[in-house]
Amino acid sequence: MRIAVNTRLLLHGKLEGIGRVEYELLSRITRDHPEHEFIFIFDKKYSEEFIFSDNVKPIVVMPPTRAPILMYLFFEWSVYRTLKKHKADIFISPDGWVSLRSKVPTISIIHDLNFEYFPEFFPRKMLRYYQHFFHKFAKRADKIVAVSEYTKQDIIKCYDINPSKVDVVYNACSDNFHPISEEHKVRTREKYTDGCEYFIFVGSLHKRKNLVNLFLAFDKYKDLSNKDTKLVIVGNKKWWKGDIENTYNTLKNKSSVIFTGFLSAEYVNDIVASAIAELYISFFEGFGIPILEAFNAETAVITSNTTSMPEVAGDAAIIVDPYKVDEIVSAMIKVESDVECRNELILKGRQQSQRFCWDNSAKKFWNIIETFMTDFSQTD
Repeated sequence: MRIAVNTRLLLHGKLEGIGRVEYELLSRITRDHPEHEFIFIFDKKYSEEFIFSDNVKPIVVMPPTRAPILMYLFFEWSVYRTLKKHKADIFISPDGWVSLRSKVPTISIIHDLNFEYFPEFFPRKMLRYYQHFFHKFAKRADKIVAVSEYTKQDIIKCYDINPSKVDVVYNACSDNFHPISEEHKVRTREKYTDGCEYFIFVGSLHKRKNLVNLFLAFDKYKDLSNKDTKLVIVGNKKWWKGDIENTYNTLKNKSSVIFTGFLSAEYVNDIVASAIAELYISFFEGFGIPILEAFNAETAVITSNTTSMPEVAGDAAIIVDPYKVDEIVSAMIKVESDVECRNELILKGRQQSQRFCWDNSAKKFWNIIETFMTDFSQTD
């Protein structure tokens, strides 16, 4: 079988979100199935680290997908021609974008539909493109894989998709995340916060991640606790301008907020494992991998009561309303001051994380591919 894959988000040194999911699934299924050929379609120069095995054939096609019109050209012309030229038996798109022109059997992975609920969080041109095309992508895909039950039901409801067309394959987290020794934690705190205890947020600095309420809650926590606790923010400031930056500039305790920028998984593990708790209080998530990263690093979690986050966290986190700053503050005070509560959350997190494993996810994803191709060939 010749399997073509949209790999435009496999970016050297910049694996975030969907790219990380793509990496974990593809690295496993390509190595586990040497009997099949995989055609990886990149939109720019690729790194050899993503050519996981001898059965992977990398292809670079233009244009780079840096703007909506370029994305249209990439999928409707370059991908379309590549699938035709290389006689692909199936096309897999891990980011939900597909070629509407192509007749090649297509499996799409959809992570979330957050733009349908928070259009104000998106640049106008990109939003128009999403709203015009994404429901068409969902209709065009022959099979859709959702990353959570929440996302599955959202796709079915929003786009009137037959439930039998949508399967769920959970995300997991990297094996790089694990607990560290107390001595290692001390060194990590000395490195990033001059030895102070801290809360941590890991993710893109996007409005959807609720950085505004996170900052407000931290400021109020500092006033109430009167402690030298810090807040560490790990992630790029891509969407920093506007409300997030303006709120940060109003904080009385902004000197206690530390920005690390993007960090590799090794350093993220150290800094998460050394924190009081992970604060992951997004408005909307299709899954929420940082929750599992904290569980695996044996760090307590405070997360939101919205979308997929309760599904991922189970009873292993403190669940809060992301719109209520006082509720977030109370959770921070609770987890910081109540060691017994924190240890119970860590224990439950360790148990909850065992439900999510990339090896199992890759096997389930491959079973979906095989079943889909068998069913498709029988109805062709």
